Amino acid sequence: MCSLIPAEFSLRSQALIKLPGLSEEETLQILPDTGKIIFLGYRGSIAHGTYVPQESKDSIDDKDIIGVFVGSEKHYLGFGEQDTYERKFGPWDAVHYEITKLFRLLIKSNPNVLSLLFLHDAAIIFEDELGRSLRTNRRKCFISKAAYKAFIGYAHGQLHRMTHHAFEGYMGAKRKALVEKYSFDTKNAAHLIRLLRMGIEFLIEGELHVLRHDSHELLAIKRGEWSLDRVKEEADRLFILAHEAYVRSPLPNKPDSDKAESWLIEIIKSSLGYPT
Repeated sequence: MCSLIPAEFSLRSQALIKLPGLSEEETLQILPDTGKIIFLGYRGSIAHGTYVPQESKDSIDDKDIIGVFVGSEKHYLGFGEQDTYERKFGPWDAVHYEITKLFRLLIKSNPNVLSLLFLHDAAIIFEDELGRSLRTNRRKCFISKAAYKAFIGYAHGQLHRMTHHAFEGYMGAKRKALVEKYSFDTKNAAHLIRLLRMGIEFLIEGELHVLRHDSHELLAIKRGEWSLDRVKEEADRLFILAHEAYVRSPLPNKPDSDKAESWLIEIIKSSLGYPT
């Protein structure tokens, strides 16, 4: 399937990856320290179509991105290197996963990582041939009913944080002000409803609609236009629908981990220039 051997390039000298509004030097500050980037795209509110620019007085959104890199030869044949890099620069908030770590998260149907496979073209910042193969071959091994447990688990986490972790350290002043105003975390509330709706759609269709058709409604929730009771009522309804979707889902019961492992090995060998 793969046998793709992209031209080698140096992460530190190549100019293919540049984030809007940042210089090449600034961009490099939020890229991994090692390996070869094969994919970089938006995640979070920008990908979902719910981003509120920071110039707005009501904005509580960062510019979130997700990257995938193939490690150096030392990572696979030596003592190993870091497999996750988190970087921040101004409003930019980046997380980069080494390809093996990414596949492990995909096998678990991690909602944040699974979304990468279904990003729309406008949300792609950079991808080479190997990076593009992640999306074009997304049905190869990761689409399964296991997503139910992952999405429901994340949704329950948002439901709990919505009211029980009102002033966690990660909150900026604007977000804390919204919590004080509405007595619950409206951003968590929007995440809760989005996760449940996305999970239901995925179980029924096998498609993850990352760019949300209901973005106007999610933005209304984030702005505090829904009461806490209304959010909880909608969540209760969606939890029931999610279980029904799981029972009726035509998707395989679990991911094909053997096929995923073979594909992973092929990607790493191709990236390092080994015969495939």
